[in-house]
Amino acid sequence: MRLSEVFNTNGTVFSFEFSPPKDTAAAEKQFSAIADLASLKPTWVSVTYGAGGSTRELTRDLVVRIQKQTTLMVVAHLTCVGSSQKEIGGILENYQENGIENIMALRCDPPRGEMHFAKPENGFDHAAELVAFIRKNFPAMSIGVAGYPEGHSDTPNRLKEIDYLKEKVDAGADYLCTQLFFDNHDYYDFCERCEIAGISIPISAGIMPVTSRKTMLRMADLAARSRYPAPLLRALIGADGDDNFEKAGIHWATEQVRDLIDNGAHGIHFYTLNRSRACLRIYETLGLGSSRTISR
Repeated sequence: MRLSEVFNTNGTVFSFEFSPPKDTAAAEKQFSAIADLASLKPTWVSVTYGAGGSTRELTRDLVVRIQKQTTLMVVAHLTCVGSSQKEIGGILENYQENGIENIMALRCDPPRGEMHFAKPENGFDHAAELVAFIRKNFPAMSIGVAGYPEGHSDTPNRLKEIDYLKEKVDAGADYLCTQLFFDNHDYYDFCERCEIAGISIPISAGIMPVTSRKTMLRMADLAARSRYPAPLLRALIGADGDDNFEKAGIHWATEQVRDLIDNGAHGIHFYTLNRSRACLRIYETLGLGSSRTISR
């Protein structure tokens, strides 16, 4: 089933994202973690796409396995990094043959150790080009693209940022999935700016529970450069011990999700960091496990 059809059910849908496995053993653990979350009946799950070599193969194999061995809808990530148009076409053909109908199209950050994105030979320079390629050559695919409520590090001009986003939508994107954020006001403002720009496709909100101090620092240091609101920062810094730190992070994310549902968000997309416990607790607290969607 195409996600473009799912979003038309007029309810808040839920999804989980997992990082790419680094080896075969990690892929097995990851498949088990994904299976653990299947009982929560998410609308879909996705696996991010590694930028290099064997990681990409493992990601593709895991995506196909989820499609074939579970009842979950899977969204396959696809990036512009390190692949020619011909290679990307081959990947899409393989996905299509295996019944995968949903793609998340991204330019993506450069591989580790490289400062700037470099267009691959005979490849794509921007996500909008990738979206247009998929829409032209694989018209049955449903295509998602990324949005940045807190801004994109490569585009400090927020006006141009929305213009670039509009290009992706005009190229054929069916829905948006945002990067993680910790202040819901950033999401609501982003949605309003999209509306002003004529972007009317569904926007799923990216949520990540902060469960460790290491994760907190890492998120602040990555390309998204997550902004921590003062009340969240106060709760995390004041937490006594790792368990209380995790509880504070999960509580904040739970209240974010509660508010987003109450305000009619099209979707909630959980960045799991390959762990299921935080999402299980949020679902348990909010009573979300009994249905794939919450009516608006």
